Formats: sequence, C-alpha cells, structure tokens
Amino acid sequence: MLRPTTRAAAAAGLLLSLGLMTACSTGQESVAGGDASVAPVSGKISITYLQKQGDQEYFVGEAAGAKAKAAELGVDLKVVNLGSDANKTISEVQSAVAQKSNGVIIVVPDPAVGPQVVQTARDAKVALLTSDDQICSTGPDPAACAKDDLVARIGFSGQQMGTEVGKRAGEEFKKAGWNPADTRVISAWKQDVTVCGDRVKGAKEAFNAAVPGVQGIDVATDNTPTGAQDKIAATVTANAGVKHWVVWGCNDENVQGGVTALQNAGIGADNVIGVGLGAYLACKNWTGNKPTGMKAALFINGKDVGALAVQTMYDKLKNGKDFPKEAFAPTTMVDATTWQSAGVTCN
Repeated sequence: MLRPTTRAAAAAGLLLSLGLMTACSTGQESVAGGDASVAPVSGKISITYLQKQGDQEYFVGEAAGAKAKAAELGVDLKVVNLGSDANKTISEVQSAVAQKSNGVIIVVPDPAVGPQVVQTARDAKVALLTSDDQICSTGPDPAACAKDDLVARIGFSGQQMGTEVGKRAGEEFKKAGWNPADTRVISAWKQDVTVCGDRVKGAKEAFNAAVPGVQGIDVATDNTPTGAQDKIAATVTANAGVKHWVVWGCNDENVQGGVTALQNAGIGADNVIGVGLGAYLACKNWTGNKPTGMKAALFINGKDVGALAVQTMYDKLKNGKDFPKEAFAPTTMVDATTWQSAGVTCN
C-alpha cells in the first residue's frame, strides 16, 4: 500500500514536540510536552485528511472510518486523494491552510516532503498528525531521524505486525515439513520506507526464532504488485534449484506479486507460503476453490486507523490533549477459512 513518487525538495522543518496522553493503543510510549502554537478550537472543528493512494482498498476504508468518526464528533472533515504525487502533497497542505482547517492528518506519498509539510503547518499554527507512514520534521528520511523529530503518528506497529507475519510463516513452514536447505525466504519491500523496514525486520526475527537455518533473500521493490512480481520473478530465475519458497513483505502488494511470480514460474501452491500484510489483496486468492500460495495475511483495518486519527486530532483541538508519540490500531491474522468472519472487505 506504499508506492514511490518523485522526490520533493526537503525544506528545513520544525522540531515537533509531542505530548503526553493516554493513547488508545498497545505498546506505544508517549512523550512530554506539546505544540503550544496550536490554540484550542471553541467552535466547529475543521480537519483535512490527505491520503496517498486514496483509491486503494485500505485507504478507502481509512477514509470511511475517518468520516464516520467525524460525523459522530460533529467535525467538518475533508478527505483528499494525493495519489502518488509528492508535489500535490505540498499544494494540498497549503490549500488546507488557506481553507482554515484547524488540523491536518496526512499519509504522505513520499517521506521526503516531511520537513516542508511540517514547516507549512507550523507557520499556519495548524495541528499536524500523520497516519500510517512516518515523516521527520528535520530531514527527508524518517529512518535517519532523531526519535523526537518524528511527527506524531496513528497507525500500526511495524515491528508488531512483522512479528505476527513471521510467526505465522514459521507455523506454516513447520506444518509443511519442508527442509530448510532447499527453502528460501523472500522479503520484499520498498527499502527507503521506514515502516516497511520495521515490518520486514520483525518478520525475519520471529521466523528465524521459530525456524533457524533458512536462507533469506532481500528483494527491493516499489511496493506494487507488478513491481514486486517483476523483481521476484528475476530472483526465482536466479535460484532455479530452490524447491520451496516463503514470501512476505511490507504489504499485500509485495506478497501478491511474489505469489504470482512463483505461480508463473511453474511452482505449485504446495511449495509456496505467502503471508500477506493487509489482507485486502490476499483475500482474492480465497474467493474460489483453487489452491493458492497465499496461505494467510495479517488483516489491518483502515477504518480503525482513520477513526483513531480523527479522534486523536479532535482531542487535541477540542480538549487540548497532546498527541501521543504513536498510537496503534489492532490487527488480526486471517486465512481462507477466517477472512470473511473477520470483516475483511474484498472487492
């Protein structure tokens, strides 16, 4: 669900101080302080929610959750699809400021715009919150950012999600009874996206703890199904002697691309263990009766993130509650037998 864009010029930004509050999440820490430049709102609150890839299933759900929560709270909410355009990101933040939005929630197409987004919000005294992906207030790369310079984020714990994926992959491996010597693990992700690195790291650590001795192959992708398919197809060709494959990645797109590449290479579903992350693409493999290499997926519900982001912004603007450093929504592992009862939307 993360895709690349043209890099925007990164301007020096503001160090956002993040506040202390009790977050509706698990495993996160909060920090002292707050953004004193953002005044509480006494009248109707106006929020702009800027999303990358707004037509993708996860983000459609996120927008729906945000709208439902805004209606419940009496908030004026505008949702904007940024697509994958980093330049549009800046212009839409400026437009939100011009339209007197009290707060901006943003999922950036490219983290390089972070400092400019932060600077624009600071200058206008508009509250800024990110969802899903991190941005840094002082540089283009969140991975190289000081912890206190990361903008407050609502989403999922990358490490926790990756751990669940790796654990399930290990369970599937043991159930299959494969030999580590003729098995390879493909980790596919866009390697400049911080949350992707967290997810993959968590998956590797959990899987290796359960199943030691399986060789891994890192595959750099653009986080799209076709991009992952092309890169993984080349990897499979270069490792023609491998009998069994385990595939995980940053998102469903990477795993779906990998499963498709392996299928096209003539590798049967019984020799593939794909564990998706999102479930919005993985579920399509389970709608028929055909065997599939997509064995499971971690369901991340965008509706939960959208609702929590709006609630968190509302609490800041209406009640003066400082943002948490991070707040996490829940996740659920699903497969062909459980995805429907779990509430996965599969279009």
